[in-house]
Amino acid sequence: MKYAIVTGASKGLGESIAKLFLETGVNVIGLSRSTNDHLSAIARENNTTYKHISCDLADIAVLEQTCKEISEAVFLENPTAVYLVNNAGIVEPIEQSMHIKPNDLLTHVHVNSVAPMVLTNYFLNESTEKGVPLIGANITSGAAESPMYGWSAYCSTKASMNMYTKTAALEQEELSTDNKIIAFSPGIMDTEMQKKIRSSSKAEFAEVEKFKGYKQNNLLKDTDLVGGVLVDIITSDDIQNGKIYYAREYL
Repeated sequence: MKYAIVTGASKGLGESIAKLFLETGVNVIGLSRSTNDHLSAIARENNTTYKHISCDLADIAVLEQTCKEISEAVFLENPTAVYLVNNAGIVEPIEQSMHIKPNDLLTHVHVNSVAPMVLTNYFLNESTEKGVPLIGANITSGAAESPMYGWSAYCSTKASMNMYTKTAALEQEELSTDNKIIAFSPGIMDTEMQKKIRSSSKAEFAEVEKFKGYKQNNLLKDTDLVGGVLVDIITSDDIQNGKIYYAREYL
């Protein structure tokens, strides 16, 4: 029996990843603020289970309690492997850095950087103690490698996840565990996040017209297609610990 923990599972890429896991016989626990009855139906059709846990990733105290709840549900079943996909993320605030409010910045960093680290740290420890391999994937972005006007928070948090991934993976290599941690850059997809980006003003985000063009010219990738790439990677025996994978190299 295998389990996958997917954050932001109610929509977009997270929903696609959760669906594909369920269809391949992997039980899924989805973390999100909203529910998704479609995933429960897919689980029933494939003799798997889908459990939704409502969680605000910006609230670290709640997240810690959620980790314990997940652990009890997953490891009680004596799984042979656990997958963790830190997919949930926010792009807001989209604004010149000098105009970003401290509380907005704090929420952004908690959701995009702190929460994925908390989840990964917790389940690395739990998996190691119980002798169950953990395969973790942190969703990153091309913005982690290139500065973008109006995205100081987003670029910075995604860059931090790239380095965290490499460092956590290095530790697991040195400790000779079976755990593996990767980052995955999905590229531009047709998601709610893209809608928020396109609604920005040019003063807030200098490249907003380029992103409107992605939609107008049908250049946004389907989330099922991109999700399939990620699921294939993290379920492969050839997964490379600490690597940053790019969906564009597989599509």
